[in-house]
Amino acid sequence: MAKDSRIAEQTSTPPREAQAAAPPETSSRIGVQPLYTPADLAGWEQERDVGYPGEYPYTRGVQPTMYRGRLWTMRQYAGMGDAEESNKRYQYLLSHGTTGLSVAFDLPTQIGMDSDHPLAMGEVGKVGVAIDSLEDMERLFQGIDLTRISTSMTINSTASILLALYIAVARRRGGDPRHLSGTVQNDVLKEYIARGTYIYPPAQAMRIITDLFAYCREQVPEWNTISISGYHMREAGCTAVQEVAFTLANGATYVQAAINAGLPVDQFAPRLSFFFAAHNNFLEEVAKFRAARRMWARIMRDRFGASNPRSWMLRFHTQTAGSTLTAQQPENNIVRTALQALAAVLGGTQSLHTNSFDEALALPTETAVRVALRTQQVIAYESGVAQTVDPVAGSYYLESLTQQIEHHANGYMEKIDAMGGMLKAIERGFVQQEIQNAAYAFQQSVDGLEAVVVGVNRFQVDEEKPIPLQRIDESLERKQVERLRALRARRDTGPWQAALARIEDAARGPENLMPHIVNAVEAWATVGEISDTLRKVFGEYREAVVI
Repeated sequence: MAKDSRIAEQTSTPPREAQAAAPPETSSRIGVQPLYTPADLAGWEQERDVGYPGEYPYTRGVQPTMYRGRLWTMRQYAGMGDAEESNKRYQYLLSHGTTGLSVAFDLPTQIGMDSDHPLAMGEVGKVGVAIDSLEDMERLFQGIDLTRISTSMTINSTASILLALYIAVARRRGGDPRHLSGTVQNDVLKEYIARGTYIYPPAQAMRIITDLFAYCREQVPEWNTISISGYHMREAGCTAVQEVAFTLANGATYVQAAINAGLPVDQFAPRLSFFFAAHNNFLEEVAKFRAARRMWARIMRDRFGASNPRSWMLRFHTQTAGSTLTAQQPENNIVRTALQALAAVLGGTQSLHTNSFDEALALPTETAVRVALRTQQVIAYESGVAQTVDPVAGSYYLESLTQQIEHHANGYMEKIDAMGGMLKAIERGFVQQEIQNAAYAFQQSVDGLEAVVVGVNRFQVDEEKPIPLQRIDESLERKQVERLRALRARRDTGPWQAALARIEDAARGPENLMPHIVNAVEAWATVGEISDTLRKVFGEYREAVVI
């Protein structure tokens, strides 16, 4: 009997219980066959579509040696209460082997409100650290050499101000900002789509972003000036295919905006970075990362004419999926996180954060954070997956799935281009509606028991064992407000007022805002005061309702 006939015979009659069920699909509704063979790679060319690590189209990774040369940066996203409390957590993480910091800011900081703003009441320090001034930033990084650590800051609408504070801290310690390394997320488009911590209208927000690009090119050349994020869209409910398509469409929008602002593509593109989620459908996630890398290389080379190979590279940070964590049987989240982290590593991530198992219930405890960090370390040092470069290449299923993800993601990008680009698609509510539809479809599948969530809709227990939770001291908000008011009372009002006036003047004209923002934070202007100065000129964005 011929080999193909044997395969057909073995796979044509599934077990009785499987016959009644719907054919299996990935989270992106891509059908999964029972077996894959070379026949499923029709039109696939190894040299064109996969190539070699460190070479175009970078399907196998952006570095030729990948983790044999250097492991991914192990970050743990952290920030809570005030600067002192967060600094303690950073010191704890560094002492346990974290190789990069990742800062979470509270909501008032994210939307440009000082801690004593009436709307900030009850939110100060709750989902991240409260940062109002240079004084806070100095306390946040007390005892940490900023020129020797890479810092990622998850901040968007106020990214220019928080980066200015970081630069100012380094300067006050005698450091050279040209030696600083790290990332500001600085991705406002996904805020309009999925997350909501926007301040200014899109055109003005894009102007601030491109000003930051231009400033860092000269003053902070090792800094990643944007982390174009699919993570938050995935958390809002989009599929893996949508995550790739919408993230890369946002990326193309930023590239075009920078080119329109007069920046040569090869002067800013090498500092672009990306941020993806890692979810539970293990092999789809690995294929997603490979497809995204290949697509971005082609977009940058063929669409934007970039000639520097570094401009073609999609470098990315990954975070395991917070939306997959369950309050029920939270210990199961350790397993989910381990699978997601392994998918990110096999997908070639440059940086990784692993969620803590208790995050569906509260900010993580030190014990839970240590388990999350140890998960990365076990993968790095015990699993063997880092010993060879891209060990999954050539899998019939994985290469086929990579092709299908690329095909479907390109279809979305063509629709967006036909609408006039991502800004038009956002204004029309197209992207938001697609994500809402995907989230609704997934929830229906969970409610209908088509999708199993262990411990939630199957394999439940009658009684949950309580676990220790992290609690934020309510007095920290009062203390933060008192410090802020004391700072305002003792600062020299002349330089502060002059610095804010220069920001307003620059905002009304074409001058780059970043040097003036840096000068303002050094004159003790606060995050809220600088944001309000820009609000006066730019106004505020009001979201259109998507029905």
